[in-house]
Amino acid sequence: MQKKLQSPSRGNLLHPQRFGFWRSSRKGTYFMKIALFPLDVVLFPGIPLPLHIFEERYREMINECLMGNLEFGVVRAQREGLAVAGCTAAISRVLRRYPDGQMDILCEGRRRFEIEQLDNSCAYLQAEVDFFEDDSPFASREERAQCVALHLEVLTLAGIGRESYALDLDRMLSFELAWELPADLGFKQKLLMSRSDRERTAWLREFYQEILPKLRLGAQARAGGSRNGHGPVM
Repeated sequence: MQKKLQSPSRGNLLHPQRFGFWRSSRKGTYFMKIALFPLDVVLFPGIPLPLHIFEERYREMINECLMGNLEFGVVRAQREGLAVAGCTAAISRVLRRYPDGQMDILCEGRRRFEIEQLDNSCAYLQAEVDFFEDDSPFASREERAQCVALHLEVLTLAGIGRESYALDLDRMLSFELAWELPADLGFKQKLLMSRSDRERTAWLREFYQEILPKLRLGAQARAGGSRNGHGPVM
């Protein structure tokens, strides 16, 4: 599910504070304020994300994260607004710094969150967020094996497979598979928001089974076309 998030007016903001603090709500839960980096991407926990930082406001944000060893939130930017959920990114290392202050960094997805309130009181967007994790059973090893087999076939037929894979079927794989998926961001956002590894694995299987017939037909057509004009000479 997605909804449009509007930036609050200055009068409705909390007292401005550095991001990274915790605040208790009237419901007894705790929200954390983090910096947001709206991007045309859906990040998942455990997934690497290289970024080139060039805008002044985001250079400021990244430098603050580096100084405070803080994560920032990656949230999908859409024409109608921001997605309601995202994933924090931890900066693994700075790959390169440029003379004008731009930089290349490597990040890794960490924690999923839902946005409770936006804060536009500084140069870059911030938000109070509520972190969440899975609360349902994991997929079985057999379910993962079936999903991985379909996943590899899809990537191979789509021409985007890697030379080698090291996938451990004894651990959760749904985020890793979803990241590589040749699918629209709306579906990936749905996977990110799911709180069940078994549910995500089932959705991935359904996706593979829906697109595989078309990919197989395309592969057969290409194979047939490559043989045209190369038959035996009689």
